[in-house]
Amino acid sequence: MQYNQSWMGYGIIGGLQAGLISALAGLLLLGVFHWLGRRNGWNWGRQIGWSFLLASVLTVSGDLWNLLYFNYGKVQSLQLLKVKLAEVHDPDHIGLRVLCELIGVVLGIYVGWALASGDWRRRLGGHG
Repeated sequence: MQYNQSWMGYGIIGGLQAGLISALAGLLLLGVFHWLGRRNGWNWGRQIGWSFLLASVLTVSGDLWNLLYFNYGKVQSLQLLKVKLAEVHDPDHIGLRVLCELIGVVLGIYVGWALASGDWRRRLGGHG
């Protein structure tokens, strides 16, 4: 699912912004699935798995599809390629944005898991 990226920066700044959006999505979705999981007896694996899948579909899938399309898709003409590239925000750094989004999803879910599991100080690097 592609969201409006026209306001985002270019290069690493755009990648970090996309990663932050993905991290927030992962954190919020883990909170939702943890709430559902506690009511239905789900283990952490199921909660984390569904959170990762849904956060990836919501935030990473559009850029990942464009990345795969431009690398492996059969482009019939130069005009079609120009039209498709014009629709993508910052096509020069799409791989970096996909990487930052995937890392963001993982970090958001990790922070949510550390906070929800109780022993968050030790898991987030604190002493105690």
